[in-house]
Amino acid sequence: MPRKIAVFTGTRADYGLLYWLISDIQAAEELTLQLIVSGSHLSPEFGNTFEKIEKDGFHIDEKIEMLLSSNSAIGTAKSMGLGVIGYAEALDRLRPDVLVILGDRFEALSMAQTATIMGIAILHIHGGEITEGAYDDAIRHAITKLSLVHCTSTETYRQRVIQMGESPDRVHHVGAIGLDHIHRSKLMTKKELSESLGFDLTAPYFLVTYHPVTLDDEPAEDTFNALLTSLNQFGSHQVIITYPNADNGGRGIITRLEEYAGNSQGRVLAIPSLGQVRYLSAVNNATAVIGNSSSGIIEVPSFNVPTVNIGCRQQGRLTADSVINCQPDTASITEAITQAIDQLPVLQQTPVSNPYGQGKASQAIIKILTEMSRKPIKSFYDIKVEN
Repeated sequence: MPRKIAVFTGTRADYGLLYWLISDIQAAEELTLQLIVSGSHLSPEFGNTFEKIEKDGFHIDEKIEMLLSSNSAIGTAKSMGLGVIGYAEALDRLRPDVLVILGDRFEALSMAQTATIMGIAILHIHGGEITEGAYDDAIRHAITKLSLVHCTSTETYRQRVIQMGESPDRVHHVGAIGLDHIHRSKLMTKKELSESLGFDLTAPYFLVTYHPVTLDDEPAEDTFNALLTSLNQFGSHQVIITYPNADNGGRGIITRLEEYAGNSQGRVLAIPSLGQVRYLSAVNNATAVIGNSSSGIIEVPSFNVPTVNIGCRQQGRLTADSVINCQPDTASITEAITQAIDQLPVLQQTPVSNPYGQGKASQAIIKILTEMSRKPIKSFYDIKVEN
């Protein structure tokens, strides 16, 4: 009898990364896919991105509303509570053998703690990483301890998961799963992208995504305003800005970016979600990717496109040479963008070495899902210390 593999997705970002794994689970004779969709996917404010999942040909087994329309930490915490209630009911109906969770979002933590209480084995993707500027960092490590099996994006991160007491035989270095798109997805040309967006990309452009910093003292709206001031100094470049995640502080950024786009029609496009293929197509044709998203660190270097990484949100991650880190102020951001423009021709001549792999993660994970234990019982792995 095929194993029932439930895959959880709570945002456009994790779905984009999980696309090929979901597709491969669906195609595997020895596995049965169960798809659980929640969080911002079901929010009109963030683009109702569950519709994209259905358009991709996947059946959604459970849709769980949990996201409050709030801009505060209290609202996020309450959303997590609603999530636990809905996830418990969904898992009771589906009764999966294994649950797949990617990353470090609060929606994912709610799902992980629910599955743990219900005795469901968890396979966690992208554990062992560090992002010191966001509470996602603590969430990621918490999900690691709630999970049975781990698929990490680098060997360094594999060793860190082992350091947290996870047995080496349950921790697998498979590479970053989002890179599978490089080999398996047909990307759009700049002309095709322009037509798909209904936005005439006649000039070089920047791709921008800025998320709130939820842990450190980096006021989201102040930093975002500094970023917009910097972008105004590069008037010969167009700008595509995607919405931030549904974190506390994010809605203020949405209001500001919509105002900015409205005042710069023809030069600036604001869009809730591009979807993974359009997003990577936009990366492939961009002068630079600017903001503080993990994609700028993990996926963008494989396109030989520079990343301007603002502030501390991604602090602690391994980075390629194409990533330019800067402070969250106008002068630093402007200097980094100037450096990125100068760097682009060099990167296109000399391919970047990406520490996150070559894009062959999904099939490795399929093999692990087929063979892993379904019993969520594990021992703490002690690292021997020489006296």
